[in-house]
Amino acid sequence: MAKIGIIIGTTRDTRFGDRPAAWIHEIGQARGDFEFELVDLRDFPLPFFNEVASNMWTPTQDEVGQRWQRKVAEFDGYIFITAEYNHGPSAVLKNALDFAFPEWNRKPVAFVGYGSVGAARAISQLESIATALQMVPLSRAVLIQGGDFMAVRKGGKPLTELANLFPAAKAMLDDLAWWVQALKTAREAA
Repeated sequence: MAKIGIIIGTTRDTRFGDRPAAWIHEIGQARGDFEFELVDLRDFPLPFFNEVASNMWTPTQDEVGQRWQRKVAEFDGYIFITAEYNHGPSAVLKNALDFAFPEWNRKPVAFVGYGSVGAARAISQLESIATALQMVPLSRAVLIQGGDFMAVRKGGKPLTELANLFPAAKAMLDDLAWWVQALKTAREAA
């Protein structure tokens, strides 16, 4: 069974990312077509990237970096849970992306963003980064924004009560399923 990594892209003490990560994990698991795993960047305290070169060219020396690369390699596709910091993704997520290269290649990535504009600008940047890592970024995303974000963040409303988000989640997961199968088949044939 193909495996999808749901990567929580922030590490702040007061982060919100745990909630959408758990929500999309629950929806994904209920489908039954893939195995989904939550991956928390807090469990991989990577230093700022300071290797001689990308692991595409030379082995990573940092032990946490090596452990991170092994974890990333386990998956056939990814969902990045992202906030938006000053119109971009968090530094820890960008750093984690930089710590691997061949492990990301030829795999699809989808996005769940949250914040005032649903992290749309951060997701746009992540799509460019994913392309540089030879990933396939999907155009369908889940944007938890505006009133929905405030109802959950400040009002304590569970994401499961926001029925308007489910069509986007389903469409994103349907696209991810198609791309995971297509690219997994192609990687195995190569």
